[in-house]
Amino acid sequence: MTATEPPAAAAARDRRGELLGTAAEVFAEQGYNATTVRKIADHAGMLAGSLYYHFDSKESMLEEILRTFLDELWDGYDAVLGAGLGPRETLQALVTESFREIDRHRAAVAIYQKESKQLVAQERFAFLADSQRRFEKAWLSTLERGVAERAFRADLDVRLTYRFVRDTVWVAASWYRPGGRHSPDEIARQYLSMVLDGIAVRE
Repeated sequence: MTATEPPAAAAARDRRGELLGTAAEVFAEQGYNATTVRKIADHAGMLAGSLYYHFDSKESMLEEILRTFLDELWDGYDAVLGAGLGPRETLQALVTESFREIDRHRAAVAIYQKESKQLVAQERFAFLADSQRRFEKAWLSTLERGVAERAFRADLDVRLTYRFVRDTVWVAASWYRPGGRHSPDEIARQYLSMVLDGIAVRE
């Protein structure tokens, strides 16, 4: 709540956030097409009609869930990419930021993985394809720079490596649970120790 925000507005904003969190979990568990407004309302403990006070459709809920996730992801990625780090350090920071996003938006990541191929056909979800192109460019350019600067092996297939890193990082959303045994930063460190020993230049 900000200094100028009325209590009622703050409460409505908080409730909206809670409902989006509930919707994200239902979408991730049951699938977007199988999820109805009534199912979301049931999980939120309210009538379906009351949900329309906050959102005009399940499509608008899904759009806000995915946009929020991707906006935060790119805030983190852009900070990493603009920090002037070397390619190895950039890769490490991107992986760490990815696991932090899974911690913050696990359900949204799961939805993105399961649904994005179908959703991009809809005009309102065209931003997913734009984000995917940016994502690929960021990772490929980092790997290519690493090869050029001899931080990574000269024989590295950068596109294959990109796909391996992308898939093995983001699949963690299927098993990771916030508050578990390992923090996102610890998972990132363990993951990077396995990946980088395989692609770093050997002394």
